[in-house]
Amino acid sequence: MNQKTEPLVSVITPFFNTEKYISECIESVLTQTYTNWEYILLNNCSTDRSLQIAQGYADREPRIRLISNDSFLGQVQNYNRALCLMSPKSKYCKIVQADDWIFPECLIEMVNVAESHPTVGVVGSYWLRGNDLMGGGLPYPSTFMTGIDVGKWQLLNHPDKHILTQPTAHLIRSDLIRAQDPFYDEDIKDYEDYDVWFRVLQTSDFGFVHKVLTFQRVDAGSISGEIRNYFPHLLSSFICLKKYGMSYLSENEYIERYRYISDRYFIALAKTCLFEKYAREVWNYHNNVLNGSGCSIKKLVIAGYVLRELLELLRHPKLLNKILRRIFG
Repeated sequence: MNQKTEPLVSVITPFFNTEKYISECIESVLTQTYTNWEYILLNNCSTDRSLQIAQGYADREPRIRLISNDSFLGQVQNYNRALCLMSPKSKYCKIVQADDWIFPECLIEMVNVAESHPTVGVVGSYWLRGNDLMGGGLPYPSTFMTGIDVGKWQLLNHPDKHILTQPTAHLIRSDLIRAQDPFYDEDIKDYEDYDVWFRVLQTSDFGFVHKVLTFQRVDAGSISGEIRNYFPHLLSSFICLKKYGMSYLSENEYIERYRYISDRYFIALAKTCLFEKYAREVWNYHNNVLNGSGCSIKKLVIAGYVLRELLELLRHPKLLNKILRRIFG
């Protein structure tokens, strides 16, 4: 492909106070071997030097559009606003989160797969999460999987394995974004990027590049870093299974998977209630996310798991003493 035949890709980076990483993110887009792109940088009222850094790049590169919000938006609302800024001529969209970056071949490899399979709505690849290689699941050298099959695979393997994940790792067809306004559900919290793939893949298919194309930063100061100890992937797995399980799985598959995931999830909650100093914060977090998703769990169910864990500990006094010393010093 050359620029005359390359479809337009809208690359989008919403940002807020990311001066430490924003240059690396922008540079990764500027060094793409693919050339027909626009780059939308949306500043969410940053108070550090992020805006000045972004402005320096926008002044030198005409394909960059730098826009600032008049007032601060929540993260999901900010991403939805950024997506609304895409050119109507855009065929594909590539979100690059401001503390992440993409490898030089990212756009061309993902677009090539999408162009080879007209029904593909989402393209993924392997990605680095810090030093860890992520994204395994599709058998090599397959570059295509039906949306129903990949949704099923993910529901049966998450949270231990990932094909579907955070936005930087995927390319998405722009018409699928325009068809859903807003694209990300603003009523749910902390798993909106995982949830949206299950909505999209009910009506489109999935492409995959067997190369490492994106990098996700592991940052304890980020929103995802702050909740990492609250086992959010297990929470999102539980919720998405309840919401989408019957759309992708057979009845027997759903029943078996729900039994397995709910057991893991309730045990994790029970152990937190028993042994962690921050138990109240964890419970409040999970309760808020569950309520926002339209899901709920009965306290009596968790109480049963707490009792089960207590009885198990009574069989191992040394372990119980060790845990009590850790909690109470």
